[in-house]
Amino acid sequence: MDMNARMTELSRVARSETPVVSVYLDTRWSDEHQRDRVRIFLKNEIAKAREARSRRAAPADLDWIQSAGDELVSQAAVPDTRGVALFACESAGLRELLRLRVPFDNAFVVEDTPFLAPLSAAVQQTPSTLVAFVDTESARLMHVSREGPGEEVALATDMPGHHSRGEWVLFAQSRYERHIREHRGRHFAAVAESLGQLIEAHGVERIVLAGEPKNVSAFRRELPPRIAAHIVGDVSAARHEPSTVIVARAVELVAYFDVSSDAPTVDAVLTEAAKSRQAVAGVEETVEAVNRGAVRRLYVLRGERGPASACPGCGTLFAGAAEDCRLCGKALQAVELGETLVRRVLAAGGTVDTVEAHQGLAAVGGVAALLRYPL
Repeated sequence: MDMNARMTELSRVARSETPVVSVYLDTRWSDEHQRDRVRIFLKNEIAKAREARSRRAAPADLDWIQSAGDELVSQAAVPDTRGVALFACESAGLRELLRLRVPFDNAFVVEDTPFLAPLSAAVQQTPSTLVAFVDTESARLMHVSREGPGEEVALATDMPGHHSRGEWVLFAQSRYERHIREHRGRHFAAVAESLGQLIEAHGVERIVLAGEPKNVSAFRRELPPRIAAHIVGDVSAARHEPSTVIVARAVELVAYFDVSSDAPTVDAVLTEAAKSRQAVAGVEETVEAVNRGAVRRLYVLRGERGPASACPGCGTLFAGAAEDCRLCGKALQAVELGETLVRRVLAAGGTVDTVEAHQGLAAVGGVAALLRYPL
């Protein structure tokens, strides 16, 4: 599943007869207590939603959430998933269960539109990753999607045949075998060629190399610039180690890399906003850019929950609390700033970066953006 595309579709779900129920769950079943916590959380939140007096969720939506939650807790569905997002809206025909390889903080939200800020942050944290373990005689290429570990390609100079499933696996193996026949002994070069094909086939955003340092260094020298540009680092690994162990190390490295790369990126956006019209920083400026559909990439501090107001008539968004729309005169609705900015940018085809912490971004109100065109 293309999670970015699905998230964009969810951001375009409009207000309808019944509200949208958005639920986020931490499904790391490390012990029975976590199952109990999720079970009790759902029971209490669903009970409150059934008793709500305004914009009450459809009973069928709450029944579906309860049923899906029961299956998750009992591990009858997606047993190896760390985080699950559920969306339900009877009048919009929406029933969606999305799983990711990172956990969510438990949340239960009933609003006119899907609550997407946690999903947007999780998608950013889970780039499509390829983990490449190499030694002098074999290699393992392990794809990690946003949902979790996927199929694995095992390559070896004495590979007897095709034993793995999936078209991409068979393709990579056949490519590797042909290269070995043509260039006997050039093991690393053959693995590099297979790696390049998998990157193109799966839209890989990050690569982590694994193995002994001397083998990783030799393999890295065989990689062309277009592949090397995706490498975020390497981890120590041995041939006897299970793939799950190697992948866990790689995923941890990717998470650290992405967080540590936030600061210079946001610094550059703030600098650009100060000297040109290709970027904006601050609440008022960013809201104006979002209203004009000009945002290419939004940067928002995690947990940004400032007040804002939206016009149900013309759709204009205003920073802070207000009563009437300055453009059409209709009464405004109170909304949450961060969530509304995220949803509108995604709906307009932009992207969102959730920033864990940044002093400069906090100083301007927690939001900034790169623009499609100068304002």
